[in-house]
Amino acid sequence: MESGLRVLLLTGLVAATTGCSLFGRDEPPMEDAGASAPVISPEVERREITTPKIDTEDFEITAYLGQISVEDFGSNFIYGARVGYHVSESLFLEGTYAMSGDVDRSSVEVLDNIDLLGDDRDYSYYDLAVGWNLLPGEVFLGRNRAFNSALYVIGGAGNTSFAGEDLFTLTFGAGYRVLATDSIALRFDVRNHMFDNDVTGEDKTTHNIEFNLGLSWFF
Repeated sequence: MESGLRVLLLTGLVAATTGCSLFGRDEPPMEDAGASAPVISPEVERREITTPKIDTEDFEITAYLGQISVEDFGSNFIYGARVGYHVSESLFLEGTYAMSGDVDRSSVEVLDNIDLLGDDRDYSYYDLAVGWNLLPGEVFLGRNRAFNSALYVIGGAGNTSFAGEDLFTLTFGAGYRVLATDSIALRFDVRNHMFDNDVTGEDKTTHNIEFNLGLSWFF
């Protein structure tokens, strides 16, 4: 009987010791699923784009050359100069003088073997016009270079010397300007010079279309 009690007490003591060791065991901490995920930082390099711009240069001088189609007298080489003043970022004023030299013979002169103009074949004009930068934008060259640009419309009035006469002239057209540097720009212009004359024997309004390419300097 006494030995049975000892066995029972020993068994209870072993069980209690085992239970304490089980309850006292440290559980491994639960890992945070979010902390274990790697953080991916995208490697994006910011591009530095250089854009030429006009700072305080309001005046513009342009030298240009091109072709003008004098109605009834064919296409002729023309060259000239412009002086402009930029009132604002959108509005500018411009004065132009150009000359073409001797114009070609008309079809009437060729077919009838006559000379309608004699020594008065020089063609020149001057005008004063108002321009508006209609669509300012940028032209990109490669990944790191951009050029400010503008599509503009222009119109004005002046005088054309042709066939020994001074003819009141209306001028209108459009152009495209690209700033190559802070002070140099390239320009492409299309102009229509309208005036009345009767050099071919018929009094009519003539349309004389000009295409030219110019180089500008801002100061």
